[in-house]
Amino acid sequence: MTGQDISGARTPSGYADRRLSIIASALLAAAPSVAASVLGSLATMPNIPSWYAALDKPWFNPPNWIFGPVWTALYIMVAYAFFRILRLPAGVKGRTAAIIVFVVQMALNTAWSFAFFGANSPALGLAVITPLWAGIALSIALFWRLDRKAALLLTPYLAWVSFATILNVAIWRLNG
Repeated sequence: MTGQDISGARTPSGYADRRLSIIASALLAAAPSVAASVLGSLATMPNIPSWYAALDKPWFNPPNWIFGPVWTALYIMVAYAFFRILRLPAGVKGRTAAIIVFVVQMALNTAWSFAFFGANSPALGLAVITPLWAGIALSIALFWRLDRKAALLLTPYLAWVSFATILNVAIWRLNG
């Protein structure tokens, strides 16, 4: 089976090779990470010196300064993984589903900051981080079928959100 790309050239896979430009892909790939970072900070930062500082925390709670560098590194890897998926031709089977699941889990990432910090509610944070974790795991599975490097780039993110889930549970239990 053959297809035709936008230049009229045939492709062996049976679909037109319609790809976003590198710049458009980079901007679209960065947008969810930048949005999650900026919006999450708006909900988080005002609550750290007051509400969060007053919470009882488990012995394994990292110092506050570690979260910024860790999230920055994770958001860079997440954006690059998404960039790799966006650069695939539009007709690749599974690409659209992977993009939708990725965007949904990034929205949940942002929602967690508003639930936990913005609403001052570890219980609500737990209600959001659980589907967030599942969304990241599903993104990895869907990315794996399309681009294994992209999937592997999401694994530190899943590991950190796994830790954050345990931390969220501990804070909820200590303060509930």
